[in-house]
Amino acid sequence: MRDSATLDISTRLLGWYDRHARDLPWRIAPHSGARPDPYRIWLSEVMLQQTTVAAVKEYFHRFTTRWPDVQALAAADDADVMAQWAGLGYYARARNLLKCARVVAAQGGFPDTREGLQTLPGIGPYTSAAIAAIAFGRVETVVDGNVERVMARLFDEHTPLPAAKPVLTAFAASLTPAHRPGDYAQAVMDLGATVCTPRNPACGICPLMGDCAARVAGTAAMLPAKTRKAPKPVRLGMAYVGRRVDGAWLMERRPDSGLLGGMLGWPGSAWAEAAPAPVPPVAADWQPLSAEVRHTFTHFHLRLSLQVAHLAMDTPGLFIPAQDFTPTALPTVMRKAHALAAPTLT
Repeated sequence: MRDSATLDISTRLLGWYDRHARDLPWRIAPHSGARPDPYRIWLSEVMLQQTTVAAVKEYFHRFTTRWPDVQALAAADDADVMAQWAGLGYYARARNLLKCARVVAAQGGFPDTREGLQTLPGIGPYTSAAIAAIAFGRVETVVDGNVERVMARLFDEHTPLPAAKPVLTAFAASLTPAHRPGDYAQAVMDLGATVCTPRNPACGICPLMGDCAARVAGTAAMLPAKTRKAPKPVRLGMAYVGRRVDGAWLMERRPDSGLLGGMLGWPGSAWAEAAPAPVPPVAADWQPLSAEVRHTFTHFHLRLSLQVAHLAMDTPGLFIPAQDFTPTALPTVMRKAHALAAPTLT
Protein backbone atom coordinates (compact mmCIF):
# COMPACT_ATOMS: atom_id res chain seq x y z
CA MET A 1 0.00 0.00 0.00
CA ARG A 2 1.25 3.52 -0.80
CA ASP A 3 2.39 5.40 2.34
CA SER A 4 0.47 8.52 1.33
CA ALA A 5 -2.75 6.53 1.03
CA THR A 6 -2.66 5.45 4.67
CA LEU A 7 -3.16 9.07 5.75
CA ASP A 8 -6.67 9.42 4.38
CA ILE A 9 -8.00 5.86 4.71
CA SER A 10 -9.65 6.56 8.04
CA THR A 11 -11.20 9.78 6.71
CA ARG A 12 -12.68 8.03 3.67
CA LEU A 13 -13.88 5.09 5.70
CA LEU A 14 -15.57 7.39 8.23
CA GLY A 15 -17.27 9.20 5.35
CA TRP A 16 -18.52 5.87 4.05
CA TYR A 17 -19.71 4.92 7.53
CA ASP A 18 -21.63 8.18 7.86
CA ARG A 19 -23.64 7.18 4.79
CA HIS A 20 -23.88 3.40 5.23
CA ALA A 21 -23.68 2.58 8.96
CA ARG A 22 -25.83 -0.38 9.92
CA ASP A 23 -28.84 0.41 12.07
CA LEU A 24 -28.21 -1.73 15.17
CA PRO A 25 -30.16 -1.51 18.44
CA TRP A 26 -27.07 -0.91 20.58
CA ARG A 27 -25.54 1.67 18.26
CA ILE A 28 -25.71 5.47 18.22
CA ALA A 29 -26.05 6.84 14.68
CA PRO A 30 -23.07 8.88 13.41
CA HIS A 31 -23.29 12.60 14.24
CA SER A 32 -26.44 12.10 16.33
CA GLY A 33 -24.91 14.03 19.19
CA ALA A 34 -25.90 11.30 21.65
CA ARG A 35 -23.36 9.51 23.78
CA PRO A 36 -23.20 5.70 23.56
CA ASP A 37 -24.41 3.86 26.66
CA PRO A 38 -21.51 1.74 28.03
CA TYR A 39 -24.01 -0.81 29.37
CA ARG A 40 -25.56 -1.40 25.95
CA ILE A 41 -22.16 -1.50 24.24
CA TRP A 42 -20.82 -3.99 26.80
CA LEU A 43 -23.94 -6.18 26.61
CA SER A 44 -23.89 -6.27 22.82
CA GLU A 45 -20.19 -7.08 22.64
CA VAL A 46 -20.55 -9.97 25.09
CA MET A 47 -23.56 -11.32 23.19
CA LEU A 48 -21.81 -10.99 19.82
CA GLN A 49 -18.88 -13.20 20.80
CA GLN A 50 -19.07 -16.31 18.59
CA THR A 51 -22.58 -15.24 17.50
CA THR A 52 -24.08 -13.34 14.55
CA VAL A 53 -25.73 -9.92 14.64
CA ALA A 54 -28.98 -11.45 13.36
CA ALA A 55 -29.08 -13.94 16.24
CA VAL A 56 -28.24 -11.34 18.88
CA LYS A 57 -30.83 -8.66 18.08
CA GLU A 58 -33.79 -10.45 19.67
CA TYR A 59 -31.81 -11.41 22.77
CA PHE A 60 -30.51 -7.85 23.15
CA HIS A 61 -34.04 -6.46 22.95
CA ARG A 62 -35.30 -8.91 25.57
CA PHE A 63 -32.42 -8.20 27.96
CA THR A 64 -32.60 -4.41 27.69
CA THR A 65 -36.37 -4.43 28.04
CA ARG A 66 -36.24 -6.55 31.18
CA TRP A 67 -32.97 -5.13 32.58
CA PRO A 68 -32.55 -1.61 31.12
CA ASP A 69 -29.35 -0.76 32.98
CA VAL A 70 -26.46 -2.45 34.71
CA GLN A 71 -28.00 -1.98 38.16
CA ALA A 72 -31.14 -3.85 37.10
CA LEU A 73 -29.09 -6.70 35.63
CA ALA A 74 -26.92 -6.86 38.75
CA ALA A 75 -30.04 -7.38 40.85
CA ALA A 76 -31.46 -10.10 38.59
CA ASP A 77 -31.90 -13.69 39.64
CA ASP A 78 -29.21 -15.96 38.20
CA ALA A 79 -31.72 -18.51 36.91
CA ASP A 80 -33.76 -15.81 35.15
CA VAL A 81 -30.70 -14.51 33.33
CA MET A 82 -29.58 -17.99 32.33
CA ALA A 83 -33.07 -18.76 31.03
CA GLN A 84 -33.13 -15.57 28.95
CA TRP A 85 -29.67 -16.43 27.59
CA ALA A 86 -30.70 -19.96 26.54
CA GLY A 87 -30.01 -20.54 22.86
CA LEU A 88 -27.13 -18.07 22.57
CA GLY A 89 -24.62 -20.71 23.65
CA TYR A 90 -21.25 -20.32 25.39
CA TYR A 91 -22.98 -20.12 28.77
CA ALA A 92 -19.86 -19.04 30.63
CA ARG A 93 -20.53 -15.65 29.02
CA ALA A 94 -23.87 -15.41 30.84
CA ARG A 95 -22.30 -16.32 34.18
CA ASN A 96 -19.56 -13.74 33.66
CA LEU A 97 -22.19 -11.22 32.53
CA LEU A 98 -23.83 -11.39 35.95
CA LYS A 99 -20.51 -11.29 37.79
CA CYS A 100 -19.44 -8.26 35.77
CA ALA A 101 -22.75 -6.45 36.22
CA ARG A 102 -22.53 -6.84 39.99
CA VAL A 103 -18.96 -5.54 40.12
CA VAL A 104 -19.83 -2.56 37.91
CA ALA A 105 -22.96 -1.75 39.92
CA ALA A 106 -20.96 -1.88 43.15
CA GLN A 107 -18.31 0.42 41.63
CA GLY A 108 -20.91 2.89 40.42
CA GLY A 109 -20.19 2.48 36.71
CA PHE A 110 -17.88 1.10 34.04
CA PRO A 111 -14.20 2.05 33.97
CA ASP A 112 -13.52 4.26 30.94
CA THR A 113 -10.16 2.80 29.89
CA ARG A 114 -9.14 -0.47 28.27
CA GLU A 115 -6.92 -1.30 31.24
CA GLY A 116 -9.70 -0.65 33.74
CA LEU A 117 -12.24 -2.62 31.74
CA GLN A 118 -9.96 -5.65 31.59
CA THR A 119 -10.11 -5.95 35.37
CA LEU A 120 -13.81 -6.88 35.10
CA PRO A 121 -15.04 -10.52 34.89
CA GLY A 122 -15.34 -11.84 31.36
CA ILE A 123 -13.81 -8.80 29.63
CA GLY A 124 -10.71 -9.55 27.58
CA PRO A 125 -8.52 -7.55 25.18
CA TYR A 126 -11.04 -7.32 22.32
CA THR A 127 -14.09 -6.45 24.41
CA SER A 128 -12.20 -3.92 26.53
CA ALA A 129 -10.86 -2.16 23.42
CA ALA A 130 -14.31 -2.10 21.81
CA ILE A 131 -16.03 -0.62 24.88
CA ALA A 132 -13.24 1.89 25.47
CA ALA A 133 -13.31 3.09 21.86
CA ILE A 134 -17.06 3.02 21.17
CA ALA A 135 -18.46 4.04 24.56
CA PHE A 136 -15.69 6.33 25.79
CA GLY A 137 -13.92 7.60 22.65
CA ARG A 138 -10.55 6.13 23.62
CA VAL A 139 -8.03 5.61 20.84
CA GLU A 140 -7.93 1.82 20.90
CA THR A 141 -7.47 -0.76 18.17
CA VAL A 142 -10.50 -3.03 17.87
CA VAL A 143 -9.87 -6.28 15.99
CA ASP A 144 -12.54 -8.92 15.38
CA GLY A 145 -12.91 -11.39 12.53
CA ASN A 146 -14.26 -8.72 10.18
CA VAL A 147 -11.33 -6.42 10.90
CA GLU A 148 -8.83 -9.24 10.41
CA ARG A 149 -10.32 -9.97 7.00
CA VAL A 150 -10.25 -6.32 5.92
CA MET A 151 -6.63 -5.90 7.05
CA ALA A 152 -5.47 -9.15 5.44
CA ARG A 153 -6.89 -8.03 2.11
CA LEU A 154 -5.94 -4.39 2.38
CA PHE A 155 -2.29 -5.30 2.98
CA ASP A 156 -2.34 -8.62 1.02
CA GLU A 157 -1.10 -10.46 4.10
CA HIS A 158 -0.82 -14.22 3.53
CA THR A 159 0.36 -15.40 6.95
CA PRO A 160 -2.36 -17.83 8.06
CA LEU A 161 -4.54 -17.19 11.08
CA PRO A 162 -4.17 -17.48 14.01
CA ALA A 163 -0.43 -16.79 13.56
CA ALA A 164 -1.30 -13.64 11.59
CA LYS A 165 -3.18 -11.99 14.48
CA PRO A 166 -0.26 -9.82 15.72
CA VAL A 167 0.61 -8.48 12.28
CA LEU A 168 -3.04 -7.83 11.38
CA THR A 169 -3.51 -6.03 14.71
CA ALA A 170 -0.46 -3.90 13.93
CA PHE A 171 -1.93 -3.00 10.53
CA ALA A 172 -5.22 -2.06 12.19
CA ALA A 173 -3.42 0.04 14.79
CA SER A 174 -1.53 1.93 12.10
CA LEU A 175 -4.84 3.07 10.58
CA THR A 176 -6.78 3.86 13.78
CA PRO A 177 -7.36 7.63 13.94
CA ALA A 178 -7.34 9.88 16.98
CA HIS A 179 -10.58 11.44 15.70
CA ARG A 180 -13.79 9.38 16.18
CA PRO A 181 -12.00 6.11 17.06
CA GLY A 182 -15.27 4.45 18.11
CA ASP A 183 -17.00 5.25 14.83
CA TYR A 184 -13.90 4.15 12.95
CA ALA A 185 -13.84 0.78 14.76
CA GLN A 186 -17.48 0.23 13.84
CA ALA A 187 -16.81 1.38 10.28
CA VAL A 188 -14.16 -1.29 9.72
CA MET A 189 -16.43 -3.95 11.22
CA ASP A 190 -19.32 -2.81 9.03
CA LEU A 191 -17.10 -2.85 5.96
CA GLY A 192 -16.14 -6.46 6.68
CA ALA A 193 -19.72 -7.47 7.41
CA THR A 194 -21.37 -5.86 4.38
CA VAL A 195 -18.76 -5.27 1.64
CA CYS A 196 -15.50 -7.10 2.34
CA THR A 197 -17.38 -10.32 3.03
CA PRO A 198 -15.81 -13.78 3.38
CA ARG A 199 -17.17 -14.92 0.01
CA ASN A 200 -17.69 -12.79 -3.08
CA PRO A 201 -16.47 -9.47 -1.64
CA ALA A 202 -18.11 -6.47 -3.33
CA CYS A 203 -14.83 -4.81 -4.28
CA GLY A 204 -16.51 -2.56 -6.83
CA ILE A 205 -18.32 -0.54 -4.13
CA CYS A 206 -15.60 -0.63 -1.49
CA PRO A 207 -14.41 2.82 -0.35
CA LEU A 208 -10.89 1.39 0.00
CA MET A 209 -10.83 -0.25 -3.42
CA GLY A 210 -7.98 1.89 -4.69
CA ASP A 211 -5.77 1.01 -1.72
CA CYS A 212 -6.42 -2.73 -1.51
CA ALA A 213 -3.26 -4.68 -2.29
CA ALA A 214 -5.14 -7.98 -2.50
CA ARG A 215 -7.53 -6.57 -5.11
CA VAL A 216 -4.55 -5.55 -7.25
CA ALA A 217 -2.93 -8.96 -6.75
CA GLY A 218 -6.17 -10.83 -7.38
CA THR A 219 -5.90 -12.64 -4.05
CA ALA A 220 -8.78 -11.08 -2.09
CA ALA A 221 -11.03 -14.14 -2.27
CA MET A 222 -8.41 -16.40 -0.65
CA LEU A 223 -7.69 -14.10 2.29
CA PRO A 224 -7.36 -14.24 5.19
CA ALA A 225 -5.42 -17.48 5.00
CA LYS A 226 -6.20 -19.93 7.78
CA THR A 227 -4.40 -22.89 9.26
CA ARG A 228 -6.38 -26.05 8.57
CA LYS A 229 -8.22 -27.19 11.68
CA ALA A 230 -8.14 -30.76 12.90
CA PRO A 231 -11.48 -32.60 12.56
CA LYS A 232 -13.71 -32.26 15.60
CA PRO A 233 -14.04 -35.44 17.66
CA VAL A 234 -17.43 -37.06 18.26
CA ARG A 235 -18.69 -37.61 21.80
CA LEU A 236 -21.58 -39.84 22.79
CA GLY A 237 -24.06 -39.44 25.61
CA MET A 238 -27.50 -40.40 26.86
CA ALA A 239 -30.33 -38.24 28.17
CA TYR A 240 -33.47 -39.27 30.03
CA VAL A 241 -36.65 -37.34 29.32
CA GLY A 242 -39.28 -38.20 31.89
CA ARG A 243 -42.73 -36.73 32.45
CA ARG A 244 -44.86 -37.21 35.54
CA VAL A 245 -48.53 -38.11 35.24
CA ASP A 246 -49.48 -34.52 36.15
CA GLY A 247 -47.42 -33.18 33.23
CA ALA A 248 -44.36 -32.06 35.21
CA TRP A 249 -40.92 -32.72 33.66
CA LEU A 250 -37.98 -34.37 35.42
CA MET A 251 -34.97 -32.05 35.12
CA GLU A 252 -31.57 -31.45 36.64
CA ARG A 253 -29.50 -28.30 37.07
CA ARG A 254 -26.02 -28.76 35.66
CA PRO A 255 -22.95 -27.83 37.74
CA ASP A 256 -21.91 -24.19 37.56
CA SER A 257 -18.61 -25.08 35.89
CA GLY A 258 -18.26 -26.74 32.51
CA LEU A 259 -20.46 -26.82 29.43
CA LEU A 260 -24.00 -25.49 29.95
CA GLY A 261 -22.99 -24.59 33.51
CA GLY A 262 -25.88 -23.64 35.75
CA MET A 263 -28.51 -24.49 33.12
CA LEU A 264 -31.53 -26.73 33.47
CA GLY A 265 -31.41 -29.88 31.35
CA TRP A 266 -32.36 -33.51 31.16
CA PRO A 267 -30.66 -35.99 33.49
CA GLY A 268 -28.10 -38.05 31.67
CA SER A 269 -24.65 -39.48 31.30
CA ALA A 270 -21.29 -37.85 30.83
CA TRP A 271 -20.31 -37.14 27.22
CA ALA A 272 -17.39 -39.32 26.16
CA GLU A 273 -15.85 -41.13 23.19
CA ALA A 274 -17.47 -44.45 24.16
CA ALA A 275 -21.22 -45.00 24.28
CA PRO A 276 -22.45 -44.90 27.89
CA ALA A 277 -24.21 -47.77 29.61
CA PRO A 278 -27.81 -46.96 30.57
CA VAL A 279 -28.01 -45.60 34.15
CA PRO A 280 -31.52 -44.14 34.58
CA PRO A 281 -31.87 -41.31 37.11
CA VAL A 282 -35.00 -42.86 38.67
CA ALA A 283 -36.78 -46.20 38.49
CA ALA A 284 -39.30 -46.27 35.64
CA ASP A 285 -40.13 -48.09 32.41
CA TRP A 286 -37.57 -46.24 30.29
CA GLN A 287 -37.87 -46.78 26.54
CA PRO A 288 -35.16 -45.89 23.99
CA LEU A 289 -36.01 -43.64 21.06
CA SER A 290 -34.73 -44.52 17.61
CA ALA A 291 -33.89 -40.87 16.89
CA GLU A 292 -30.87 -39.17 18.44
CA VAL A 293 -29.91 -35.56 19.09
CA ARG A 294 -27.01 -34.23 17.07
CA HIS A 295 -25.40 -31.01 18.16
CA THR A 296 -22.06 -29.30 17.57
CA PHE A 297 -20.12 -27.48 20.26
CA THR A 298 -16.94 -25.47 19.73
CA HIS A 299 -14.59 -28.40 20.15
CA PHE A 300 -16.66 -31.51 19.42
CA HIS A 301 -19.77 -33.01 17.84
CA LEU A 302 -22.28 -34.59 20.22
CA ARG A 303 -24.58 -37.53 19.51
CA LEU A 304 -27.10 -37.92 22.29
CA SER A 305 -29.32 -41.01 22.51
CA LEU A 306 -32.63 -40.60 24.32
CA GLN A 307 -34.76 -42.65 26.66
CA VAL A 308 -38.26 -41.60 27.68
CA ALA A 309 -40.67 -42.63 30.42
CA HIS A 310 -43.97 -41.73 32.07
CA LEU A 311 -43.28 -41.23 35.78
CA ALA A 312 -45.40 -41.83 38.86
CA MET A 313 -46.43 -39.00 41.18
CA ASP A 314 -44.16 -40.24 43.97
CA THR A 315 -41.05 -40.25 41.75
CA PRO A 316 -38.21 -38.35 43.50
CA GLY A 317 -36.24 -35.60 41.78
CA LEU A 318 -36.44 -32.03 40.50
CA PHE A 319 -39.68 -31.55 38.61
CA ILE A 320 -40.77 -28.46 36.67
CA PRO A 321 -44.58 -28.12 36.59
CA ALA A 322 -46.13 -28.09 33.14
CA GLN A 323 -47.33 -24.50 33.53
CA ASP A 324 -43.79 -23.33 34.40
CA PHE A 325 -41.96 -25.34 31.75
CA THR A 326 -40.73 -23.33 28.77
CA PRO A 327 -38.67 -25.25 26.19
CA THR A 328 -37.13 -22.00 24.91
CA ALA A 329 -35.49 -21.51 28.34
CA LEU A 330 -33.42 -24.66 27.72
CA PRO A 331 -30.02 -24.68 26.02
CA THR A 332 -30.28 -25.63 22.37
CA VAL A 333 -29.10 -29.24 22.75
CA MET A 334 -31.68 -29.84 25.50
CA ARG A 335 -34.35 -28.14 23.40
CA LYS A 336 -33.58 -30.56 20.56
CA ALA A 337 -34.03 -33.48 22.95
CA HIS A 338 -37.39 -32.13 24.07
CA ALA A 339 -38.57 -31.74 20.49
CA LEU A 340 -37.84 -35.41 19.81
CA ALA A 341 -39.12 -36.81 23.09
CA ALA A 342 -42.20 -34.69 23.84
CA PRO A 343 -44.49 -36.25 21.19
CA THR A 344 -44.03 -39.65 22.87
CA LEU A 345 -44.98 -38.30 26.31
CA THR A 346 -48.23 -36.46 25.62
